[in-house]
Amino acid sequence: MEILATLSDTIHAYTGLSPAAFVTILSLMIGAYFLVSSFFVHPDSIATTEKSASAPDPAAPADQAPSPPPALLAEPVQMGDMTLEELREYNGSDREKPLLVSIKGDVYNVSRGWLFYGPGGPYHFFSGHEISRALALMSFDPNDFNDNIHDLGPDELEVLKDWELKFEERYVKVGRIVKSEENGTSEPELLSSDVANVREDAEAE
Repeated sequence: MEILATLSDTIHAYTGLSPAAFVTILSLMIGAYFLVSSFFVHPDSIATTEKSASAPDPAAPADQAPSPPPALLAEPVQMGDMTLEELREYNGSDREKPLLVSIKGDVYNVSRGWLFYGPGGPYHFFSGHEISRALALMSFDPNDFNDNIHDLGPDELEVLKDWELKFEERYVKVGRIVKSEENGTSEPELLSSDVANVREDAEAE
């Protein structure tokens, strides 16, 4: 009892508070400290989390795990001129070939964005296509995978311009679409099976 009395007198002498008030305030301060601390993560914890996230989950089904980019796609190479028919071969179905998309006739190597544009990625159905109209309209409709932007309004063309700038900043321009004798500059007509597959993929996302 003497110790408690001494402690009570000391608290009152240094803080001017009663023991009950002091304990209440101290508890609130400790609670606030842990609350604020919960908003921050130690760098070591971040590194551990990233390492764990990058490690494959052996229990995950193989068909649900995003395909990693092949090592040979690390350095984009210039492809030169190509037709839209040739562009379609670079859609990720052949892992020995890079992922390519075309915007207003400029061909970009998007292999570094394999998790997005490769098989299983959210935008994989863009790979191998001219996507100017689709980007301007923010559309996943395969019928918009072409360069027909003549009927678009100023707002849609501004959206396309923003996308074009983003691609120029993030990806390497490796070629240019040239006219084919049969199809001109527009995206060649997709097979009905291709359209169905793209639509199923878009709905699944």
